[in-house]
Amino acid sequence: MLGTVLLVGEEEPRRVRLDLRAAADRVLRPLGTTEARADGRVAISGWADDAGADGQLEISPLARRRIRYRIAFTAGGRRLTLDGWKSVTPRRPVASMTRLPFSLYEEDGTRIGEGALRFPLATGLAPFLTSFRFPKRRDARAAEGKGAGADAFAAPRWNGEPGRTEVWYTTATDPSTGTGLWLHHELVAPADGSAPYAHGWAAAFPADGPVTHARFGPAPWDGPRDGFAADGVTARLGRLTGAAGDLRWDLAEQPTGEPLFTFPRWAWRRPLLPAAQMLPAARAAYSGTFSYGTTTLALDAAPGASARIYGHGNAHRWAWLHADLGGGEVLEVVAAVSTRPLLRRLPPLVFLRLRRADGTTWPRRAERAAVGWAGLGRFRCTIGLPTWTVSGRAGLRRIRVVVTQPEDRTLPLGYTDPDGAHATCHNSERADALIVLDHWHGTWRPTHQWTLTATAHAEVGTR
Repeated sequence: MLGTVLLVGEEEPRRVRLDLRAAADRVLRPLGTTEARADGRVAISGWADDAGADGQLEISPLARRRIRYRIAFTAGGRRLTLDGWKSVTPRRPVASMTRLPFSLYEEDGTRIGEGALRFPLATGLAPFLTSFRFPKRRDARAAEGKGAGADAFAAPRWNGEPGRTEVWYTTATDPSTGTGLWLHHELVAPADGSAPYAHGWAAAFPADGPVTHARFGPAPWDGPRDGFAADGVTARLGRLTGAAGDLRWDLAEQPTGEPLFTFPRWAWRRPLLPAAQMLPAARAAYSGTFSYGTTTLALDAAPGASARIYGHGNAHRWAWLHADLGGGEVLEVVAAVSTRPLLRRLPPLVFLRLRRADGTTWPRRAERAAVGWAGLGRFRCTIGLPTWTVSGRAGLRRIRVVVTQPEDRTLPLGYTDPDGAHATCHNSERADALIVLDHWHGTWRPTHQWTLTATAHAEVGTR
């Protein structure tokens, strides 16, 4: 809301801006009264700009014909209260609902100013209406995983159908040396119905030397029930062990975040899309040893994550990012162009999920990011090397992501699809990323910016 206030002893009014977020413990009752908590920002030109304002709302448009605001904030080192109410009248419903007369009070109750605020319908109505949410009960359904932990997603999905690929992969960064790690475990069921096989690779991306990697397999698939196991390599819940060439690893995995569905949850439960990806734990800590050549790393709670892919094979083109932003926050991005003949001509389909420190995920539904593919201007991805970008908006927020994969920190590897087609992935576990998050307050304002240098995990796939 925008307006002015005239302070006691002053002749000219000051401009005021009020940006609030309200949360109630129940659905709004049009015929009753709803109490809500409010927090946000109070800005008064030349005097106050408090982003930690908080207070209460009394929402009673019909029962009491008013919506009352009591918001406490700090100005010039003084604690003040903005007290106002909209007097709702049937004869002028729009005008009365959008105008907020108010008074300012000191802590001792002394009135020090009066003013009025208006809600800007032209620029504020659409964002206001799209901001309404009905949060799930976190004690009944734990965020994205709906109460399911990482153990619910470790078992193989493959049911014997030909033409399928299933992947378990892990990426991590050793904080003491800056070395990036990549473990890739893959089951391939060829489209021609021949015997399935398991294979994969490991790679190290040291800060002071060239990227090194080695493959293991192919080996027969024995159908383990609790993860991946083939050719002496295992990827099971809480433990990753194996060897490939002169690379050796024995790592304990401790999930530190809830499951995260990069694609819609239904796409993982019912494989209707060409492929789907999810993370059993959005964040995890890895401890143990990883050796390559004459170097042995002793990892202690190295940050990273393990992810799962199930589908018909690799995309025609794709880009992937896993960015641990610190403070319990993580960003996961998958952008892909399908191999299907008609879909191959369309722009990349983008799935983006930002897990915040409070456990919420934005966009709230994975489909919101992918709407841009339908031409509605939501999210777009420009795939390229060494730099690729993602940008878009959902609700009152928009994001811009710039990923850079320097050539000397990027490993090209060949992939083989179940139908025998080939693709090349360009992977870097020491990529750079710039992530800017804006919020709409009548105009776009940057609220968060993260800069990752050699700690982002990224990949670009081409054919």
